Amino acid sequence: VQPCTHDICPCRIDPYGFERPQDFDSYKEMMNEYVAVLNRRSMRWSKLLQDKPNVEKNLTVKRYVRKGVPKEHRARIWMAASGAQELMEIKPGYYQSLLAMEHDAKLKETIHTDMHRTFPDNILFKTHAEECLQKDLFNVLLAYGHHNQAVGYCQGMNFIAGYLLIITKDEEKSFWLMDALLGRILPDYYSPAMLGLKTDQEVLGELVKTKAPAVGQLMAQYPGIWTLVVSRWFICLYIDILPIETVLRIWDCLFYEGSKVLFRVALTLILHQQTEILRARSLPDVCECFKQMTSGSFTLDCHTFMQVSREGQGYKCTH
Repeated sequence: VQPCTHDICPCRIDPYGFERPQDFDSYKEMMNEYVAVLNRRSMRWSKLLQDKPNVEKNLTVKRYVRKGVPKEHRARIWMAASGAQELMEIKPGYYQSLLAMEHDAKLKETIHTDMHRTFPDNILFKTHAEECLQKDLFNVLLAYGHHNQAVGYCQGMNFIAGYLLIITKDEEKSFWLMDALLGRILPDYYSPAMLGLKTDQEVLGELVKTKAPAVGQLMAQYPGIWTLVVSRWFICLYIDILPIETVLRIWDCLFYEGSKVLFRVALTLILHQQTEILRARSLPDVCECFKQMTSGSFTLDCHTFMQVSREGQGYKCTH
């Protein structure tokens, strides 16, 4: 963790470039304890990858992924687990060909409008930054818009591409990981009708009725409530909802296990906060409760949070 060296404000910055003026001390405290876990995981991953350079899906790798992928191995594991590496190798030069083609003016304009809105609190996305990622971000989104014309570009995709670039530092890899996420892992989340997203919100509502009937009964009083309180969780894949270390741990599992991870996390949050939800007496109360449940020490401690989401509260997702 390094001190802020840019001229925006005298705040402090995490290893991913995000300014943390409010919770830097609690983040640093958590990281001081978490670093021991990271070191252990890093040694085990290094040995595994040394013994088996080609990452294969098996119980050992699944267990390792669930316990967290070290930062230095993340891009490689995400690429292998999602199938993005295989597709990139099958289609060499495809990404560059998308950038070289004649571009749709409306698509370019729509993407360009969102550039300055993408992580304004991250020094890597500021135009005067030494390694500014804005141009890379624009290229990835433009290429994807031409690659998947049924989706094109919609808000939320800029944050996903931004996170991918922070981790991979590579346009082409970020493009293929986006293709894995939006095309295969979460189909119809970002299409104009967003049928996949709407379906998954309804599925979550049914899971809550099963796992926390009292909460399900309360939520049923408010038609359309799940769209109101969790659509941003799913569409942004928890970016700007949960702390970055926690989001990255969620993504480790998402690339390996698929969309059931999103349900697992949502249920963990809801079950952990069900007492407070049941105190709600109005729609604004419920919304406020869902807003509050994503912050605090429970979600900041990513290792414990992921352990609880995987094993705790009697929840096992088979979706």
